[in-house]
Amino acid sequence: MKKLVKGVLNFQREVYPENRDLFAELADGQNPEILFITCSDSRIDPNLVTGSAPGDLFICRNAGNVVPPHAYATGGMTASIEYAVAVLGVRHIIICGHADCGAIKGALDMSKLTGLPHVHEWLGHCRSAMDIVRERHDIPWGDAIDDCYLNECISQNVLQQVQHIRTHPAVAAKQATGKVFVHGWIYDIKSGSIQASNEHCTKFLPFNERYRSVIESLG
Repeated sequence: MKKLVKGVLNFQREVYPENRDLFAELADGQNPEILFITCSDSRIDPNLVTGSAPGDLFICRNAGNVVPPHAYATGGMTASIEYAVAVLGVRHIIICGHADCGAIKGALDMSKLTGLPHVHEWLGHCRSAMDIVRERHDIPWGDAIDDCYLNECISQNVLQQVQHIRTHPAVAAKQATGKVFVHGWIYDIKSGSIQASNEHCTKFLPFNERYRSVIESLG
């Protein structure tokens, strides 16, 4: 706790005074352009990685950056997505996975999750990604997926969560009218690099290649 207490004191004494105008503006409401969905992993800091400030990102975090497919059963992710898209009017949705993801490690061998019933059920939302990897490599159903396929499973999981979020009515409506764009990212903790999905979210490209036109416009 000492580190956190010291951090709060520094925020109150140094950071807040330097950004007083920004916080005064944010006190009356928010207008983020991006819904950023990522893992709860403590090593991921969305604002640090994207260079964004308070008010820029509407952030949702959970184990495995999972987006349950839409269903008529309210959950935190469902409500947050609906609010971000329908009320806040975000223009972009980024689903960001990361290297060495513990949730996906768990999904490789669900038999090890005995005693963790809620984790087991939650990671069921990663099943399609795991099954795709099984099918590609002829891994028998019921066998654990070897760790050598971890990165492939992490990438495939992001692409499948992109498919899931498109089943949410608010997202489907806005995407169909070109008012919302969905992106899949993979963040590598060790190198700091990011892979980004192509326009159709079917495969990953180097970040600079995917966003070349945006980078060029920066001058």
